[in-house]
Amino acid sequence: MIEDGMAELTGDLFVFGYGSLIWRPGFSHVDCRPATLHGYHRAFCIYSHHYRGTCEKPGLVLGLDRGGSCRGVVFRVAAAEREATLAYLRERELVTNVYIEKFLPVRTDSGTHPAVTYVADRAHEQYAGGLGFEQQARMIAGAEGIAGRNRDYLAATVDEITRLGLGDGTLHRLRRAVDAIPAGPLGDHEVQHLAG
Repeated sequence: MIEDGMAELTGDLFVFGYGSLIWRPGFSHVDCRPATLHGYHRAFCIYSHHYRGTCEKPGLVLGLDRGGSCRGVVFRVAAAEREATLAYLRERELVTNVYIEKFLPVRTDSGTHPAVTYVADRAHEQYAGGLGFEQQARMIAGAEGIAGRNRDYLAATVDEITRLGLGDGTLHRLRRAVDAIPAGPLGDHEVQHLAG
């Protein structure tokens, strides 16, 4: 879902990344820097039936859920690439409309910028905000979708936020719990390696 009021924003586009956008943005950008978003936190609160799971065995992916704050990165996209980047992001992030596209203020060392963000829609059937920690770990450890294993998504996110010095104790703890669960055999469906 796309919030009203997006059309009046022009010029360079700022995109806030908090999960896979950090390590696989998939679009050209002229700058990338650490950023903080207030009012939302990063959480494994979205059932994935497509990229990291199936309808029969859903995985979990990250979303921005209400409350707290989130440290991530903000990409600056040249104005000439604005529409193409938004089209790409909408195709990638709005597959099932479990996210709401919003422009929200993110703070960086160069000031505050209105950035496109993808916030979890708590009313959507794929919203998984009520799951406990152990259930999240079991689901992530065993799920796989067209983009690969769910545990690899978690590992790539933790590796990149660690490399960038963004830190997220909850994700580190979740990775340790998932790593303690033996990985099953790869599924028999074709994995589409996504560009980027």
